[in-house]
Amino acid sequence: MKQVAHPMMKLQRKVSSLVESRIIKPEDRIGKIALLLGNDWSHWKRELSDFGFSPQDRVSELLLVEDWDED
Repeated sequence: MKQVAHPMMKLQRKVSSLVESRIIKPEDRIGKIALLLGNDWSHWKRELSDFGFSPQDRVSELLLVEDWDED
């Protein structure tokens, strides 16, 4: 059975590649990616909020999460 990546892992990978490309810095606020995600931001903002993140949190905190299981 194939393990399906958690949607948040996709966002995490996207953010990680933005950091690697130096488009954003780890110390930037998560809210900064709103500009880069455009129309998808409202969806991701809700998802992030469900996991206790706010747009004021640092990108580095998002990148530290290793397990997105909701239980």
